[in-house]
Amino acid sequence: MEIIARMNVGGPANQVLEVYERLNREEFDHRLYTGDVDSGEGDHLRLRDADVPIHRVPGLGRAVRPTDDLRALKHLVGVMREFRPHVVHTQTAKAGALGRTAVRLAGVGSARAHVFHGHLLYGYFSPPKRYLYVRAERLLATMSDRLVTVGSRVRDDLLAAGIGRPGQYTVIPPGVRLGPVPDRAAARAALGLPMDAPIVAYVGRLTRIKRPDRFLSVASAVLRRIPGCHFVVCGGGELSGEVERSIEPVRDSFHLLGWRRDVETVYAAADVVLLTSDNEGTPLTLIEAGMAGTPVVSTRVGSVAEIVRDGHTGLLSAPDVGELAAHTVRLLSDPAFARRMGESALDWTTTSFGVERLVADTESLYRSLSGAARGARRGPIPEGTPR
Repeated sequence: MEIIARMNVGGPANQVLEVYERLNREEFDHRLYTGDVDSGEGDHLRLRDADVPIHRVPGLGRAVRPTDDLRALKHLVGVMREFRPHVVHTQTAKAGALGRTAVRLAGVGSARAHVFHGHLLYGYFSPPKRYLYVRAERLLATMSDRLVTVGSRVRDDLLAAGIGRPGQYTVIPPGVRLGPVPDRAAARAALGLPMDAPIVAYVGRLTRIKRPDRFLSVASAVLRRIPGCHFVVCGGGELSGEVERSIEPVRDSFHLLGWRRDVETVYAAADVVLLTSDNEGTPLTLIEAGMAGTPVVSTRVGSVAEIVRDGHTGLLSAPDVGELAAHTVRLLSDPAFARRMGESALDWTTTSFGVERLVADTESLYRSLSGAARGARRGPIPEGTPR
């Protein structure tokens, strides 16, 4: 039983869908439970050519709403008592809190695994809210058989905060599948971009933690050095309006694409992909860029250094506008150097971050946990179990 708060265009949802499509159906009866769905119709999502059935959880969403959260918790408890899964696998913070609590209330003996695609320790909360977040995750860790992180740095940060024990953790890096990558000319033609201009791309949510304001500052610094450079922004979010207003003085140098499913076209059109976040787990954007053969410049945060081999597949920086701009200009000014980096990135990412490896790791996780919950489906719920 896999639970995620919402199926949207973000990394966690993509990872869930990629695994769901390829999991061994003869070995695993794998059911997906979610609240909010940003795409698809009815009780199915479309993943490229696959129909993915989902089970709706009324009230389950990202925001904290006590009435909705209690409704979702009650629904999950009832479903667990009916399904009696050997493993409950939760993704995202809200689903992790409700799902692990529901297992305890349902009394079904399911093993519990929770995935941290990153963490909320830095850049999200005020000190009092961070304190509450850490206390809550420490408690939830005691209700978990396995804590999964997408990178070693994410695991180490959580352990340093006192969340869980070392023996509970398993690192399962992301697995990515990119669509067919067009050639540069076709990609630029499809996006309406100039054929000969240097192009820097940003792909991701336009939200505070991603620091699109820093991206715009880097863009301004690059434009002073390379006036003909163009900047592509592929994504959306609560800061979309702010970004649109900020670029007005140099509007001709920017292309705001909104969300696109064919992100491989954006990567193929770009000379450099730039990530400016304050906090990350293992961002899929950097893996996808590598699979398209495009070098990256990124802040050295979270487990980014486990994706980008600094100096070989991309360039990492402190969260400093000047350093990020200098790295970007270096790649734009030396096409041979950038091409070598792109080729190395293609080799590294396809070898280390393929979907097949992610599926194999996930199946191994389920096998290791199912033995601890072999009685989960056997027999009636014991007398006296809370209902």
